[in-house]
Amino acid sequence: MTVEGGVLLVRALEAQGVDRVFCVPGESYLPVLDALFDSGIDTVLCRQEGGAAMMAEADGKLTGRPGIVFVTRGPGATNASAGVHVAAHDLTPMILFIGQVPTEFRGRGAFQEVDYDKMFGGMAKAVFEAATPAELPDLVAEAFRIALDGAPGPVVVALPEDTLSGEADADIPSRVEAFEIHPAESKLENLWAMLEDATAPIVILGGSRWTDGAIADIEEFATHFHLPVACSFRRQSLFPNRHPNYAGDVGIGIAPALKARIAASDLVIAVGARFGEMPSQGYTLFDVPTPKQRLVQVLPDDTELGRLYHPALSILADPVSFARKAAQLVASATVAWSGEAEAAHAAYLAWSTPEPDAAAQPGYVDINAVMAHLEKVLPAKSTLTNGAGNYAGWLHRYHRFTDRAAQLAPTSGSMGYGLPAAVAAKLRHPDRTVVCFAGDGCFQMTMQEFGTACQAGAAVVVLVVDNSQYGTIRMHQERHYPGRPSATALVNPDFAALARSYGGFGVMVTETADFPAAMDAALAAGVPALVHLRTDPDRISTTARLPFAPARDAG
Repeated sequence: MTVEGGVLLVRALEAQGVDRVFCVPGESYLPVLDALFDSGIDTVLCRQEGGAAMMAEADGKLTGRPGIVFVTRGPGATNASAGVHVAAHDLTPMILFIGQVPTEFRGRGAFQEVDYDKMFGGMAKAVFEAATPAELPDLVAEAFRIALDGAPGPVVVALPEDTLSGEADADIPSRVEAFEIHPAESKLENLWAMLEDATAPIVILGGSRWTDGAIADIEEFATHFHLPVACSFRRQSLFPNRHPNYAGDVGIGIAPALKARIAASDLVIAVGARFGEMPSQGYTLFDVPTPKQRLVQVLPDDTELGRLYHPALSILADPVSFARKAAQLVASATVAWSGEAEAAHAAYLAWSTPEPDAAAQPGYVDINAVMAHLEKVLPAKSTLTNGAGNYAGWLHRYHRFTDRAAQLAPTSGSMGYGLPAAVAAKLRHPDRTVVCFAGDGCFQMTMQEFGTACQAGAAVVVLVVDNSQYGTIRMHQERHYPGRPSATALVNPDFAALARSYGGFGVMVTETADFPAAMDAALAAGVPALVHLRTDPDRISTTARLPFAPARDAG
């Protein structure tokens, strides 16, 4: 029986196990919206396409399956590109479906027409355009395959109006799964020999395609071999931070002791971590192209192995398959680095324990004290999200993440990510406490998605860290052009009042002592809640205040 292309598309999504899509509606894909009306798929109505795409990206992180977002052509697609960029850098499976002008209008400069191959060719793993209604189901399956295989990433599918409204009869492909990439036995034997010869090894985890089972296997591997384990930039949830082998995160504001440990290591086993600019400390932690440390690189994408660094050993494998094999390796009775994992963890605990800010000013909230309180009151199974900005340094340094769903943060450094990610997390795991950390500038990139949270019933808690400036940029200005701040001061609204206007809970806090009661009320509100924290603009990072001393390093 022939049906509309929009129906075929939605049936194909159902066959792939899709239970939720994010969208901003548009007339260019009306048949899909109509088909979703009769579907069991939850359709989340967002306020702006950038927020919708970030929600889909966060959902992809949490599920390991492509997050799905629908937007309209032209302006809708350009707005959504922010989320595609996050997915590309974070190696997240995601599919962006975009309405397109009718086929007969293509190439004529039709209303809102865009060449999506040119627009997304440098960001997406693939860009498709459906030519006929009958090919839509196969196109969906192919998009899933590409988004999942190797190093995951975003796929873009353009949908001409006539393709969606036309009718066809087509089979619906079965569910697509990612191909497992097993490590070669000879490579594992080489790894074993390198461990036998090592005196100061360390494991660094990163990337995507992780599962709870893979993390448990890495725990077993690390325990067997007494290995310190660190996590790459904004991947702190890949290893339990309270585990006695956890050494900290390798990102912006890295702990000096951990940086020194990696620099002095003679064997770095990097599983999924590509060591881009941020985790490599501006490409200084490892010499390019040949590191001083013996580097073992485990990646699911053979095009990345050896592309930037020349590893001593490269292993083509996905994290799950590698971790399963690594857990089966058995260490000797003693290792040359006995006690180093415990020492690394002790250094991490010292670095990640907040102390009251001795220079805290009245009328402002001490973020160190905020973090100390959160560590006391948040359930172990909480999810914390953030976008980009110096404010995130407090979260990354002082919060101890417990499990794979505990952190959602963009390695791409995209502002505005925290709130959309929190909404997606709360919808995916409604029983978890979900807290979004957002700077005042970061929050205003996507703050309209607080309305999405209210409409969808996603009772997130948003902590807006308001220092009335784009703090990261101000910090760099003071380093390079001291005393000449330009285009970084912000005149902000009453964010708590904004939350209340949407029907949520909102409270402003200007004194540190008032935060515990405000946070308790937000957690108990049962609706989306926002705590507006007024903070000292001179407390520019976890380690520095303005103005800088001549040789002061902000960390």
